[in-house]
Amino acid sequence: MLLLALDTATPAVTVALHDGRDVIASSSQVDARRHGELLLPAIDRVLAEAGLKLDAVTGIAVGIGPGPYTGLRVGLMTAETFGLVLGVPVHGVCTLDALAYAADLQGPFVVATDARRKEVYWARYTDSRTRVGDPAVDRPADIAEQVEGLPAVGAGALLYPDTFPKAHEPEHVSAAALARLAAERLAAGGNLPEPRPLYLRRPDAQVPKNYKVVTPK
Repeated sequence: MLLLALDTATPAVTVALHDGRDVIASSSQVDARRHGELLLPAIDRVLAEAGLKLDAVTGIAVGIGPGPYTGLRVGLMTAETFGLVLGVPVHGVCTLDALAYAADLQGPFVVATDARRKEVYWARYTDSRTRVGDPAVDRPADIAEQVEGLPAVGAGALLYPDTFPKAHEPEHVSAAALARLAAERLAAGGNLPEPRPLYLRRPDAQVPKNYKVVTPK
């Protein structure tokens, strides 16, 4: 197995290769505005580091969010295109699950990423592999009672210390953790979700008011 893992649901553009035993190459860059520019060079870089070509890939794991529309779409479209061209399966992995896996905590805790608009994407976990319910998007103050006293990881938790006073790293998801989690689930015979995006809300971009349609003469 050679699993190509990638995620663009957070400001991190992150890519890794997993050979069925462990991660053999990885790359992560944090830049919320350049997902489209950074992703393909990062894929080239990890393949070169591993001394492999793209056609050696036998499967793809991609972070499905939740995340902002534009960044998340870059990773998903790239994964689906590669899967189609290579004829290999594409597996979806919740980005929050990969962060929880990287945190490697025992006991209840929270993962929260920055959702902008003074909100967070978040979920609760009983351990690093087990999520409680579906991810949600909320203002930190509105979920304070639900997360009170719990450790938390992720950029969203670090941004709002009043709600998440026990917040710590990892701040962003890594494709290395995502690859290990996906490989573990696949080896156990688990079903990974289809690569459908978890947007949870409408895109930030809106059609301007008083928009005029111009018809050609």
